[in-house]
Amino acid sequence: MTTAVSTDGTAPELLGTLAADHATGALSTESGIFYLSAGRVIHVESPYSPDLGDLLTRSGAVAPAGWWEAVERAGARHRVGRHLVDSGRLTAGALELCHLGALFDAAYCALAHDGAALRFRPGAAHWLGAVRPVPVAAVLRESWRRRDLLHRIWPDPAVDTAPLVRLPGADPAELPPRRGRTLALVDGVRTAAQIASALAHRTFHTLVELRRLAADGLITPAPPPPAAPVGSVPEAGGAAWDDEPDTALLRRLLDALEAL
Repeated sequence: MTTAVSTDGTAPELLGTLAADHATGALSTESGIFYLSAGRVIHVESPYSPDLGDLLTRSGAVAPAGWWEAVERAGARHRVGRHLVDSGRLTAGALELCHLGALFDAAYCALAHDGAALRFRPGAAHWLGAVRPVPVAAVLRESWRRRDLLHRIWPDPAVDTAPLVRLPGADPAELPPRRGRTLALVDGVRTAAQIASALAHRTFHTLVELRRLAADGLITPAPPPPAAPVGSVPEAGGAAWDDEPDTALLRRLLDALEAL
């Protein structure tokens, strides 16, 4: 059951309250979900950041079939991470390192693009299970550190979420390798999260390169599509999704399954 949380506070304030109460459940913002156990963060997801499965499979750390086998066998018991280790597909250290990177990436995105809609579902658990719980204070501190660093590179956060286009003179061959590979994927359609997923890189590292490209005048957010005329009827199958974060995540998982 979904329990409404007062919108008088911000997401960081509510996370602090939940930590003090040693709460277990899921706090949903407009751009992500924080899963807590006994007041500590065990996982975070955001549509603006590649999920753990993307990072593990696209990097080659875990075969796609092995990842989905773990989800199928252990997801209902909230032990996917434990199953990956117990089955020998991933070492405990490698899982912990990759999971912490995905958690901090998603937390930054969920807080940086936060809106007013907040709700808490007591007792809700993530299918991955606990890997290494992180104190709320550490998650918030790291998110602010990343926000400040990115702002110093380029102050416009639209680069983090909008589809990106190259500007005249942008040539990947003239840039350092990592930045050149990032620029090569800027095509007017991909967002930062999609570029990070394609590169099998963590979101924050990709955002650093994209903001540097923006500061150098090589990329910019794509202009928004023209608004549909008032009273127009969308084409069949073209209706916009108005998903809750949980539904959006499931849809992304379904897209990945279809791609496989």
